[in-house]
Amino acid sequence: MSLPALERSVSRVANGRVRVQRPVVAPELRIGDNPAAAVLRAATGGPVSRDNAARTTRLSIATVNRQVSALLAAGLLRERPDLTASGAVGRPRVPFEIDHDAYLTIGIHVGAAATKIVASDLRGRILGGLAIATPQTGQEFATTTVARSAKAFLQRWHRRKALWAGVAIGGRVDPLTGVVDHPKLEWRGAPVGSVLGEVLELPVSVAPHVEAMAASELLLPTGDPKDQARGSSLYFYVRETAGVAVTLDGRVHTPSNGPGSIAHLPTGSNVECACGRRGCLEVTVGDRSLHSRAVGRGIIPAHNGTGGSTIADLYRAAAAGSEPARELLAERAAILGHTVAMVRDMLNPDRVILGGQAFTAYRPAVAHVARAFNQGSTLPPTDIRISGFGGKVQEFAAVVTSLSVLYADPLAAIRRSASID
Repeated sequence: MSLPALERSVSRVANGRVRVQRPVVAPELRIGDNPAAAVLRAATGGPVSRDNAARTTRLSIATVNRQVSALLAAGLLRERPDLTASGAVGRPRVPFEIDHDAYLTIGIHVGAAATKIVASDLRGRILGGLAIATPQTGQEFATTTVARSAKAFLQRWHRRKALWAGVAIGGRVDPLTGVVDHPKLEWRGAPVGSVLGEVLELPVSVAPHVEAMAASELLLPTGDPKDQARGSSLYFYVRETAGVAVTLDGRVHTPSNGPGSIAHLPTGSNVECACGRRGCLEVTVGDRSLHSRAVGRGIIPAHNGTGGSTIADLYRAAAAGSEPARELLAERAAILGHTVAMVRDMLNPDRVILGGQAFTAYRPAVAHVARAFNQGSTLPPTDIRISGFGGKVQEFAAVVTSLSVLYADPLAAIRRSASID
C-alpha cells in the first residue's frame, strides 16, 4: 500500500494507539437482523410511512422512529413531505425513502472471459456499466487492470459519493482477506480485495459469484422477498462455468472451505474434460465448449462478418430456424434439466432458482429444461423458476456484494466507509 493510502487508512483511538482500517470487509450474504437494517430494507421498494415500516418490520413505532432519525442523520434516508397524507400532523407522518441520489456503490463481476463493472444506487438499481475483456496475462496485471478500469469508470459519477466496492468472482474466495484462487484464470493467491481497495480508496468486499447471485435473490428487489426469506433455496448457475449455492432462512450458506463444485458431475455425454474423464457437466454445457461443438458440426462458422463467432451466433442461428442449432441447444437444455433434478433430489429445497445465460439467453430451451427436470426428479413437484435478473445475473451479483455490508448493518457500514476516506 502506498504511503498516502496508508495514511488515509489510519485512525486514532481514544488511548492514543494507531489502528489500521483494512479496506477488505467480508460480505454479509444474508438479510440483516438489526433494527436499522430492517428499517432500511423496508424502504428499498419506495417511499414508506413509519406506520407501514413498523408493520413490515414488526418493530415498535418508537424503535422505527429512532432508526429513521439515525438513518436520516447518516444520509441514507430522506423524507418525502410531498407525499404526506392530507390532514396528517407531525413529522412521524412524513414518509421516508432511501436517498438514491447522493450515493453509489461500485460492483465488479470478474468472469472467465469478460469482466462487468457497474455502478448502483442504494436501492440496488444499476445506474450504468461497462464490460472489458478479462485480462489473460497473469493475475498481477489482471487485477491491476480491472482496478484501474473501475477507478476510471467511477470518475464518471463525480456528483455521487462512492461508499463501497464489491467483487463477485468464480473460484475460491477468502472473504476476510479478499484473496482469490481461480483455476480457470490460473490465479493463485490473487490479492483482489487489497488491490481494489488501494486503487479505489474504498472498503471492498469479495464474494464467490454463485453465492452472490443467490444473495441477490434475497436482498434485491425481484419476486417476493418474504417468500425468499423463508425456508431453503437451491440456486443453480450455468454460463461458462457451473455452480450451485444454497440459501437457508434468509442466509446464503457459505462453507468455510469455499463453495462446492458441480463442474465434474457426470452427464453421460462424450465430451472430453481436462480432468481426463468424459461427460463432466461444465465442459458439456459451458458456453465455450458448446460454441466449439457448434463450429465443429458446421452449425455456425468459426468466423462471422465481424471476427470470431461466439455463442450468440448459435442462438441467432436457432432463432432464424436452423434445426441443427435448435437440436444442440435442446440437447444442452435436457442435460441441464436432468442435472438440476439430480441436485434438487439430493438437497430437497423448498424452491429452485435457475440463473445464467445457459437458461436465459435462448428462451425456447426453458421448456426442454422443465421437461427434463420433471422426468428426472423423483420427488413431488416443487417451486422452480428462472431468476428475475435474466441476462444480468452477473452484474447484480456484483451489486449485491457491494451493498451487502451496508444492508446488514447500515450505520456501522457508513462509519467504516468514512474511516477509509
